[in-house]
Amino acid sequence: MRCGEFHTTYASDMGIFDTRRARWVLGAFMVALFAVPSFATSYWMDVANRAGIAVIAAMGLNILTGFTGQISLGNAAFLAVGAYTTAFLAGHGMPFVVACPVSGIVTALAGMVFGIPSLRLKGLYLAMATLAAHFIVEFAASHWDAVTGGVAGVSIPSPRILGFDFSDDRSLFFLIIPICIAGLYFAKNLFRTRVGKAFVAIRDQDISAEVMGVDVFRYKLLSFAVSSFYVGVAGSLLAYQARIISPENFPLGVAIDHLGMIIIGGLGSVLGSVLGAIFLTLLPEILRLANSAAAGSFPGLIQLFTPLKLAVFGLTIVLFLIFEPDGLADLWRRIRNWFRLYPFSY
Repeated sequence: MRCGEFHTTYASDMGIFDTRRARWVLGAFMVALFAVPSFATSYWMDVANRAGIAVIAAMGLNILTGFTGQISLGNAAFLAVGAYTTAFLAGHGMPFVVACPVSGIVTALAGMVFGIPSLRLKGLYLAMATLAAHFIVEFAASHWDAVTGGVAGVSIPSPRILGFDFSDDRSLFFLIIPICIAGLYFAKNLFRTRVGKAFVAIRDQDISAEVMGVDVFRYKLLSFAVSSFYVGVAGSLLAYQARIISPENFPLGVAIDHLGMIIIGGLGSVLGSVLGAIFLTLLPEILRLANSAAAGSFPGLIQLFTPLKLAVFGLTIVLFLIFEPDGLADLWRRIRNWFRLYPFSY
């Protein structure tokens, strides 16, 4: 009886989609995904777009923290850099195909600047250094009125490509999701290359990696750059979706949320970034719907929504750290392997 799946060549063993079934499942999922706008309401299209943006930002943080081992609390700051760069460029007539990648590049340069302390700092000390980046960017966003509009905020025109106007969430879905897919595909390939393996070596033991010839400082800066590019692109898409941005869009809580996404999804996993981002994007919406449904019987629940959301967020992270420390990605991997090895799934 055939049990399990086997590879006979190195190329097939290293393939991103290692089986024909995986390719068929992915194809079916893609068809279903792009069919969502045909039946989803405007509310759920907004949620889907925010989930796609969160996946890109979480993937960027996972490259830095999960794969390279550099703890960062600066994701909200880098998200703001990308968003305000897009606001400035789009406000001066730059098209989307220029403004979005340039915003990512500008954010990557900012990430490299704030990544310089990673040469001598690690762990909690590096986290505090990136936290300082958040307050610096927040101060600049609040007081550099000529570029950011200050506390009043700045508006962004809707993106246009080849004369087509992506002015609502339904059309933006076909802009955000392809960019998200391209980013995930690049990240999946990245960790099959020399650069990606250098990132992982630094995470596992930076001194040993340096002894083996890895230029630790260079690859740490490169990790900050790649990570920040992802977050900058996410910030650009967020600006186009929100249409008006201000410093209130980028509180420190956003960085905490992104860190929670990669913890719940799975550190050092591309799939974990996807699952964690979707999970924590949907969780507040489910709580909001449940709260609204119960408000008729318990009117006081409306006022408790914000503290309830924070309590559930904290409890979820604690439970995952205790019972599923490797996140949703590892849980899915175990379920998949059970079916792969059936009937000898032990």
